Amino acid sequence: MKFIEKYRKISKKHNSLVCVGLDSDISKIPSFIRENFENPIWEFNKRIIDATHKYVAAYKPNLAFYISDGNRGLSALEKTISYIPSDIPIILDVKVGDIGNTMTQYAKAYFEELNVDAITINPLMGFDVIEPLFKYQDKYIFFLVLTSNKSSKDFLNNENKFYKRICEKINEWDCGNIGVVVGATNYKEIKEIRNILPDSIFLIPGIGVQGGDLDIVMQNAVGKNEPNILINSSRGIIFACQDRDSKDFAKYAGLAANKLQNRINSNI
Repeated sequence: MKFIEKYRKISKKHNSLVCVGLDSDISKIPSFIRENFENPIWEFNKRIIDATHKYVAAYKPNLAFYISDGNRGLSALEKTISYIPSDIPIILDVKVGDIGNTMTQYAKAYFEELNVDAITINPLMGFDVIEPLFKYQDKYIFFLVLTSNKSSKDFLNNENKFYKRICEKINEWDCGNIGVVVGATNYKEIKEIRNILPDSIFLIPGIGVQGGDLDIVMQNAVGKNEPNILINSSRGIIFACQDRDSKDFAKYAGLAANKLQNRINSNI
């Protein structure tokens, strides 16, 4: 099943546009898990998925939090990908962007070996970055277009509006399987980007901890015919429990995911 079909089907089934970011920082995982389980990240993720899967439209593991734990972390990533229900899309957050044989190997690793449904891409090296991905038409790629961090003004959101040029290029290439990552704090720009890319799926991080206002984002990001958005929350869900050593941490994650789901739905 193509990513877009999978996304639309699960979003309707779960009545959800929530993407849970599995940024499973091992230093923040409850100590009773770190001390009693051979693979703490995997055990943590399994409990988070059990508590949240009914409320989500996608999961987004960030590769950095897995490779930082070496082979054990890579094993946790593989087990996590296998454990997520097969009807829920998996976006691997890698922000990779290279050319030629190098990009071909990245694509093989993520789309064939790990078998994720989508990845995030750094498009700054141009068309050569996506050309090796053409044979994966059932997959989806999210171009990093505009981020919420302050220094995004150095390049992406400077006086030349470089983010806009990236969006225009997406239209020129017309591949049909390119979405965009747009930080939630870029309210005016989100509306502008939606006008350029009416049918692309927007992956929107930055709600909550990073200061994005969900109500304003929804006003500017939702597509005309389909919502075409995924609102990502990472720390705000998986570390929702204020007591870092609580054995009920997964319950709080489920409550946070459900709360975000309801807030999003009240704006559609």
